[in-house]
Amino acid sequence: MKIKRFVCNAFQENAYVVSRGASCIIIDPGFAGDGNGAAGELDGLYEYLEAEGIRPEAILLTHTHWDHTLGVAQLVEKFGIPVISNPPDGSTALGFEVISTPGHTPDSVCYYDAAEHVLFTGDTLFAGTIGRTDLPGGNYDDEIRSIMEKLIFLPGETDIYPGHGPASTIARERTENPFLEPFNEPEETEFEA
Repeated sequence: MKIKRFVCNAFQENAYVVSRGASCIIIDPGFAGDGNGAAGELDGLYEYLEAEGIRPEAILLTHTHWDHTLGVAQLVEKFGIPVISNPPDGSTALGFEVISTPGHTPDSVCYYDAAEHVLFTGDTLFAGTIGRTDLPGGNYDDEIRSIMEKLIFLPGETDIYPGHGPASTIARERTENPFLEPFNEPEETEFEA
């Protein structure tokens, strides 16, 4: 598996091209145009695909906020590929286990490859922080529950590829993420007087 990150649009969204052999998938294609009808950021993607000799099979979305979907229409038109959004929890999407992680949005999902120790988290979990929950449909309690029940106990060597910012690992987030810290502390023992 080869993973190429593209940083896209004004929100510095991470789009990923994940290739295996001569085919690839594109995760969260937030590629912006240049405002004049030209491809803009998509040009860099097309150059990469041509240089690598790979062709997209599909687009996977972790959620449907506009900064993660700007390039969807152009890519579907150019390559005639399907868009997979909000697949069922526990299902498989192009070799990835789907983990439903509501919180940032009600339909947020992560894509996990256990054999490769890779997790694409969208805007659920970042290096040192978590996704915001103050936008419509966001819910802080759901976000924390999703992370603590479904993500944080994955193997520590699992690489996290988030929707914004640098990559991380599950082990690093377990020990260094301040939003998860209170949940990693042992429960206090009550003492009788």
